Amino acid sequence: MPVPRPRVPLRLPYVVCAALLLLLAGCGAGPLAGMDGSGATTKAAGASGVPGPPGAAGAPGAPAQSRAAVPPAPPQEIPGLGPQTRAQIPAGAHQAFVVTGQSPDSNRSTAVLYTRDDPAVGWRAALAPWPAHNALNGWTAEHWEGDLRSPVGVFTLTAAGGRLEPPDTAFPYDLSPDFKVEGEGFHGEPLEGSFDYVIAIDYNRVPGTSPLDHTRPLGQERGGGIWIHVDHGGPTQGCVSVTEDRMKELLGVLDPAKEPVIVMGDAASLSR
Repeated sequence: MPVPRPRVPLRLPYVVCAALLLLLAGCGAGPLAGMDGSGATTKAAGASGVPGPPGAAGAPGAPAQSRAAVPPAPPQEIPGLGPQTRAQIPAGAHQAFVVTGQSPDSNRSTAVLYTRDDPAVGWRAALAPWPAHNALNGWTAEHWEGDLRSPVGVFTLTAAGGRLEPPDTAFPYDLSPDFKVEGEGFHGEPLEGSFDYVIAIDYNRVPGTSPLDHTRPLGQERGGGIWIHVDHGGPTQGCVSVTEDRMKELLGVLDPAKEPVIVMGDAASLSR
């Protein structure tokens, strides 16, 4: 009977072992996961190549940096106007003709038209500053008939008129020969043509009526007939005056739909 041969452990040929190692490594692959080329353990890298979990933007444990929100800029205010004066401007007004006197007793002023098309942006100058005249004795917070001072305050502008055909204007315009004026001003300058174009200032009058309307809600003793009109080269009795070309320009720009106002007074009063 044959003698059984002793069992010898099966040894794979060297070539087969090498082939198995190649399969484990993968075709053209680098070091195995978790190992560098020298066999040392490595940490997993995020998508950005920075060590840490996928998507990490900074070093492990570093707090995320957030960009602080920048608050929007406050709406621009009209220069030179203080809180009391600004509070008198109606919320619906989008045009403000600002006439600023040099001093309480001065009859010389500067006029600037401001617009507020976007309340979030605020007021901006729509036209360059114009020279203007006001009443002979300056300004007053309480106007009376014959004091030869212009009233300080914020007043609506709702009607216009004149002796001449109006320029292209959206304002109700009363064309009438009754706007004719003669005589001389305080400095001997001729007044003729001063009322060729006028815009009524709604001080002691019924808004929306002709500038020639003599109704005085506060009484005749409180004065009236305060207008913006053509400058005759000298101070007025209570009105504000600008040159004829500026008067035409103002009539063309003012829009009743924007609820225009005039802000008028000496610089010190307006700054309150």
